[in-house]
Amino acid sequence: MLPRHMQRLGRDWAAHWDSPQRFCWNSCISNSTRWPDRYSWAPYVSTADFTVNWRLPHFFRPWRLPHFFGPWRPPQYWNWQRDNFTHNSSFHLSNPNMKSEGDEPSSKRRRHSGQNDVCSPKEEISSSNQNEAACLSTPPKNEKENTANTRGLIKRHWEYFCHHSKTMKILEDKQIDQNNTEDKGKFDFTVMSYNILSQNLLEDNSHLYKHCRRPVLMWGYRFPNILREIRQLDADVLCLQEVQEDHFGMEIKPSLEYLGYHCEYKMRTGRKPDGCAICFKISKFNLISSNPVEFFRHDIPLLDRDNVGLVLLLQPRFHCKATAAVCIANTHLLYNPRRGDIKLTQLAMLLAEIASVAHQKDGRFCPIIICGDFNSVPGSPLYSFIKEGKLNYEGLPIGKVSGQEQFPGGQRILTIPIWPPSLGISQSCVYEVQRQRQEENTGVEKKEAKLEHTEEIIIAAEKFPSKLQHHFRLSSVYSHYLPESGVPEVTTCHSRSAVTVDYIFYSTAKDDSAAQPGVEDTSDGGLKLLGRLSLLTEQDLWTVNGLPNEHNSSDHLSLLAQFRLIEE
Repeated sequence: MLPRHMQRLGRDWAAHWDSPQRFCWNSCISNSTRWPDRYSWAPYVSTADFTVNWRLPHFFRPWRLPHFFGPWRPPQYWNWQRDNFTHNSSFHLSNPNMKSEGDEPSSKRRRHSGQNDVCSPKEEISSSNQNEAACLSTPPKNEKENTANTRGLIKRHWEYFCHHSKTMKILEDKQIDQNNTEDKGKFDFTVMSYNILSQNLLEDNSHLYKHCRRPVLMWGYRFPNILREIRQLDADVLCLQEVQEDHFGMEIKPSLEYLGYHCEYKMRTGRKPDGCAICFKISKFNLISSNPVEFFRHDIPLLDRDNVGLVLLLQPRFHCKATAAVCIANTHLLYNPRRGDIKLTQLAMLLAEIASVAHQKDGRFCPIIICGDFNSVPGSPLYSFIKEGKLNYEGLPIGKVSGQEQFPGGQRILTIPIWPPSLGISQSCVYEVQRQRQEENTGVEKKEAKLEHTEEIIIAAEKFPSKLQHHFRLSSVYSHYLPESGVPEVTTCHSRSAVTVDYIFYSTAKDDSAAQPGVEDTSDGGLKLLGRLSLLTEQDLWTVNGLPNEHNSSDHLSLLAQFRLIEE
């Protein structure tokens, strides 16, 4: 055997082979359950190319070893024979409690607390699925090892609602309001919204993850964790943000398709190769239409950012009338806290597309669910506009739209109107019929019309009211504060901040007490919120060293809600 000091040199050494997948040198090899011959993402060692692509660590190269060792050969106890590796063998990290490295903000220098602060989650999957989901953790040999492996986990529980009274009551079990889902006219389904953290963005913003050890940030480590979480929560609809294009095509899409999902994807229009995806179970829905939304407009200086959205119209496969449909939207709005004008315009463009897709022949809208990373905090003007359906932005500082900064620099006021008339979207966040008709005209006629009415457009712009509105009855799945203590919940946590920016909004049914008062009812039926997966506080997350960590491989938490489709 090698001397002890040389064994220690191998700790946390990472190597590569023919893909961005990596493994740790000090890890052991176990037969973690995989799907044999199914996935290219699994960090297994291929029997075909391992001996070709695998390289020794730098300090074990022959010229680094003492000469008295003679010609270097792999030690016999390593057992590196090709026959010993199969497609369901995986490397994994053997250290379950990864401590932080590097400097952290003084307010976030927290360490792992006792077992009272962290505990194993109550997973609602079968024992066979639990074995399949064990991607990167060593099967414990005894109870002590089991306790060590679950020390970094935080419990998230389901919260169910009772709608029989005027107020929505949070319950701890499924006993109430879980009537027979097979009843005619009722259709239950779950929706997840999850910013999975693009690897490119992670590496471009490494200063946000100084509290993390390098192995935790590697895509070969993170993706199995993300896929395991998706498998465990088993949502019927997935709305994913920051989905990197190459990872989507090579790993994410094939993996989700094997799990029974159909995937739609829209990449950003700029140089950053990530985007939004909506995936749904083909056993639950049929795809009616898929509508990508690009927020970039080369002819409008305001819209010079490359964010995108995606809007799907889905039809339930059973227990509903033939005309029933649900509109699912997913987006990732601009981050920049100082550009509230861009955020509001991007949101208006998304709402206009939703209004176009969800519009029914009778003039009503089908039930709507909007997921995404809105880069706005609860109570901000942008958030209030989504929930209340109206916003008077006259005199509103541009830096206060999203509420991301308590004391935003500069006091530039939003212009009236925010976006130019050439965008073709009204202050009610719908496409203007006049604009659509103009697009059908020939190029010559359009140019003449623009020249004739240039002065009229400028004058009309000055008369536009400073009020935005939309016609959806939207509520938030989450209340954003713990009901007992009033402590804020958070959906993202890294070295710089811990706030809520991710949401699931839904159009409420008439009898749903979560509906916003005073909003015009233009929906056909609606959605009733049955339950949600609880969120956590900043303090909870820092007991496991923030995000990402060994068990949660994004800097965002997943959001999950259960709905019932109510038809009229």
